[in-house]
Amino acid sequence: MSVLTEQLVTIAQQARALPHGERTPFYDRWADQLNMSRATLLRKIKGVAMTKTRKRRSDAGQCSLELWEAKLLSSVLVETIRKNGKQTGTLKDTVELLRADGKIRAVRVDTCTGEEIPLSDDAIGRALRNYGLHPDQLLQPTPAVALRSAHPNHVWQVDASISAQFYMDTDGSKAIDRAQYYEGKPENLKKIERQRLWRYVITDHTSGWLYVEYVLGAETAENLINVFINAMQKRDGDPAHGVPFVMMTDPGAAMKSAMFRNLCRGLGVDLIINQVGNARAKGQVEQAHNLVERLFESRLAIQKANSLEEINQLAWRWAAYFNATSVHTRTGVSRYSKWLTITQDQLRLAPSVEVCRDLAVSDPETRVVDNELCISFRGKQFCVADVPDVGVGQELLVVRNPWRDEDSAQIVLKDANGREYFQVVDRVELDENGFKASAALIGSEHKAIAATMAERNRDELEQIATGTDSKEAAEAARKAKRRVFADINPHADVEQHKPVDYLPKRGTALDVLTPEIVTKPLTHVEAAKQLRDRLGRLWKGAEHFTWLQQNHPDGVPSEALNDIEADLRADDKRSQTGPLRVVGGA
Repeated sequence: MSVLTEQLVTIAQQARALPHGERTPFYDRWADQLNMSRATLLRKIKGVAMTKTRKRRSDAGQCSLELWEAKLLSSVLVETIRKNGKQTGTLKDTVELLRADGKIRAVRVDTCTGEEIPLSDDAIGRALRNYGLHPDQLLQPTPAVALRSAHPNHVWQVDASISAQFYMDTDGSKAIDRAQYYEGKPENLKKIERQRLWRYVITDHTSGWLYVEYVLGAETAENLINVFINAMQKRDGDPAHGVPFVMMTDPGAAMKSAMFRNLCRGLGVDLIINQVGNARAKGQVEQAHNLVERLFESRLAIQKANSLEEINQLAWRWAAYFNATSVHTRTGVSRYSKWLTITQDQLRLAPSVEVCRDLAVSDPETRVVDNELCISFRGKQFCVADVPDVGVGQELLVVRNPWRDEDSAQIVLKDANGREYFQVVDRVELDENGFKASAALIGSEHKAIAATMAERNRDELEQIATGTDSKEAAEAARKAKRRVFADINPHADVEQHKPVDYLPKRGTALDVLTPEIVTKPLTHVEAAKQLRDRLGRLWKGAEHFTWLQQNHPDGVPSEALNDIEADLRADDKRSQTGPLRVVGGA
């Protein structure tokens, strides 16, 4: 071996001294002598002899692809990946398309000839990476924000997924063989849509404890509520139970339903619905699904469950075993061991199943605060004097308190971030006479109610108006009829205004034409009626009517009636036979 090594080193030294173009024949001759291929010879030489370091190109790191071209190309590539979940358009096809459409050139210029040479696909890919615009770089997941919870039952996460194992009959009494329904035919899947087996998993964020339950049908509000209620109940062999303080879930229709929101509101659970596409926010329950599939449902491939009840019994028994024996990598202890560190004030016992279901369908009710800072709810009076910023006439949302249904209620409030929280208010106790037990006894007690926010604000505004620093001083100022806002000049804006002498403007006289009033003439019949009423016995019927038609063929002007009447009377006095003269004629 040492002789061959020396020989290889000698060959390498001789090859370096040869001019360009003569090394290949030189290597071929030595390969024949040593009874090996030229590739084997070069590989062995590389292993024993030092090779000359390749000189870095002068244009290394430079990019001929314009930045705007890289952005357009990357945008098209990413768009095709987003819509289909996979890369439907390759880099080569996209470059050809954009070049043909005249949107990009993607060329380099030969410095010697000035010729434009199209960039290769590899060069374009390297350019995209240099710009940080390659789809592989852009589609990397965004950094995740670390989340923590304070104690067991602080935060639960819930999620639903279709079981990979079974269909069940509509009543859950027997399993259905999936092979009977070919999934390539939609009509077959439609037949067993209501027979799909869904898996709900709930996890406790602190301890990692998980609860699993199977349901039939779909991801409905009813199924979600039933699973949540069951998970909160005390079970034999499972120490974990109680009402969480926070529930995290995805934005599914069931999770956003009014029924589930009402249940969480009634139990005092802060419901956090993650943004669409942010599955990592509840990554723990997603991982729990994987655990159930791998560690539990894999067993069903050997021995199938024949009913919904059977699969749930098997799942609960496996979950109890898993929670008791599996050591959580974060806590270093089993899930049950960590959950058992919960304290008394952290463990809120769940109401009965019946009460929880009642809460799920009951909406918050609006109540108006009366003059004694009380509200009426479910036939009883509750004192709300301790509710922040409460005032007479204010509307409050109130729901049942499931833990002390008869003695207290829960007022729905919102914090500075707009998130709902609850304040428990107590029922007003009555004495044997029906009076409030906390009321002041006449002649013996004097009780004052703390000032409301409206009262405090009114007092402060009164002091500002009177220029005083106490409620008593403000009252004294009002009694003395002192001027309010003594330091404010109510005419300051008018006094500061400086009048301006405006130059007169030339105008154009308006040529106003007096409108001519034209009245509609009376018909011969209308004029005859009026003249007959005026003249009485002097009216000579047909003779005067004929005279009106002859002398006023277009009608009789109403303003001429007086003249006609006077002339007719005068003519009657002069002569009965003399001719009538025309009066008021045109």
